[in-house]
Amino acid sequence: MEICDAYSSIAAPSEGLFKDNGSRFIALAYPVETEQQVKELVAALRKEYHDARHHCYAYRLGYKGEVFRSSDDGEPSGSAGRPILGQIDSAGLSDILVVVVRYFGGIKLGIPGLIRAYKTSTADALSHAQVVEKIAGVWFRVRFGYDAMNTVMKVLKELDLPQRAQNFGLECSLETRVRLSTVADFREKLENAAELEEI
Repeated sequence: MEICDAYSSIAAPSEGLFKDNGSRFIALAYPVETEQQVKELVAALRKEYHDARHHCYAYRLGYKGEVFRSSDDGEPSGSAGRPILGQIDSAGLSDILVVVVRYFGGIKLGIPGLIRAYKTSTADALSHAQVVEKIAGVWFRVRFGYDAMNTVMKVLKELDLPQRAQNFGLECSLETRVRLSTVADFREKLENAAELEEI
């Protein structure tokens, strides 16, 4: 079975805006990879836009997009976070956070109005974003004897794998990132030459 390890995200932060009856909805999209980054960005935006009424957001992480969450931050349930997530999903993106900052204009928009506002401002931010393809992969620590050096290097070159943390002493080791679709091949080729550990 072929593993699909390519997925789409955004290259850099982007911004969108929607106005309705005096209310302003500023949508801010960010490329992220961890929930920790999400927490830090949301906290920073709450500080920066401290005078805004709501800071609603949604994010999706991972190449399968299995980690996700949405927050209505005080708006009626399902009227903010879910429409934001819906836009992320219809754009087919992952490793992304969208925060929509709302300045209240004094007139209530009602739930259909809110859904439209959060959806439209998010769509606007995403339309300004540069979409990039990301490749899901796994980092391995590769340990091998000096005599296996040629075999290991040949496999790394063949599969075009990046290397870091090289150490060629008595015991050789290095770290490399292998794209998901080639992990089985990589393991098989180095089976007898090196000790592999996922990190």
